[in-house]
Amino acid sequence: MSSPPVPSIVIVDDCELMRTLLRTILRNSEYPVIGEAKNGVGALELAERLRPDIICMDVMMPEMGGIEAMHTIKTMHPEIVIVMVTSSPSVDNVRESIRGGASGFIIKPFNAGKVLDTVRQAWAAKSPAARRVSA
Repeated sequence: MSSPPVPSIVIVDDCELMRTLLRTILRNSEYPVIGEAKNGVGALELAERLRPDIICMDVMMPEMGGIEAMHTIKTMHPEIVIVMVTSSPSVDNVRESIRGGASGFIIKPFNAGKVLDTVRQAWAAKSPAARRVSA
């Protein structure tokens, strides 16, 4: 029996240090990080062009925030798994993200274990039928 494919990931955060940290954590655990953006506008472009399996996206960013970008991405590509990353997990942000289709939350500051657990759980929650379609 072959192991399931490892999901491709795009990282979206306006802070270069956070993108670097997430990229290092994910790549050290064999996740292919196929793109990065610094705002929601970039996230929309990468979602369309690269069709990642997962997008790890900051909630608060300039130009277009993560929640707004998530709504658009989920409308265009409902199969993409979205994991929100935030330093301010307000009840409103969490509620709106879940309503909009987020599959997980990573709270800053984070550690490697939390990032990997959240990504693993979000990907595992996606149905096997949907996973085959995006493979």
